[in-house]
Amino acid sequence: MRVPNSVVLPVGTHVDCCQEQEVAEKTQDIMARITDMLEERKSNLAHFINNLEGSEEPKFYVDQWERLKEMESCTLTILNLVAVNCMDHRDIKKLEATILELVKNEELFPEVVRVLPPVYRQVEAAIVDIARSEAVADHGMMELQYLLSKLSQHKHLAGLGRELLQDILRYLHRIGLVVWYEEIKHLESTVFLQPTFLITMFKLLVRYRLVQQLESIS
Repeated sequence: MRVPNSVVLPVGTHVDCCQEQEVAEKTQDIMARITDMLEERKSNLAHFINNLEGSEEPKFYVDQWERLKEMESCTLTILNLVAVNCMDHRDIKKLEATILELVKNEELFPEVVRVLPPVYRQVEAAIVDIARSEAVADHGMMELQYLLSKLSQHKHLAGLGRELLQDILRYLHRIGLVVWYEEIKHLESTVFLQPTFLITMFKLLVRYRLVQQLESIS
């Protein structure tokens, strides 16, 4: 909801636990709930913006107003839910085929037809090599300037500058090869070359019914 022009593909799992009619009913219900949620969000944002604009000293709330207006302008495209049975490999392949077909849709993803300079591919290949090397820790965290120095050791990347590297990292972040939180002050100088490490860490920290599990411990 905070990323401009987001495209979301809802995926419903555990189809094997439902009757065929149930799958259709639950799919319809989930899509309706998503629609209601987006409408509620739109209404809430408009309400907050109106409150700030109608305040006695609106100039004191310019920063908040700008953030809310930015969130209000973020479009969100919700695709039709795909129901899968995770126990059936054919369903997993069906989901994979659906995703691959969708990402080729130029209307959904205009950048799919963007022609990238050769240096983008060269940096991508070099980062993959660095991430796989034994010299890099399993967590794959690397300081931005150090990454630039490592890349510059490659003959064809000797002239790579920091600004160009940042542009390339934004692209690689969008396609999921690396994770770079440039908008977070304490993380803007850190690049995560192994996004799967973050996923593993989040799985340990963010868990269903975590509060109840902790409270159950004497």
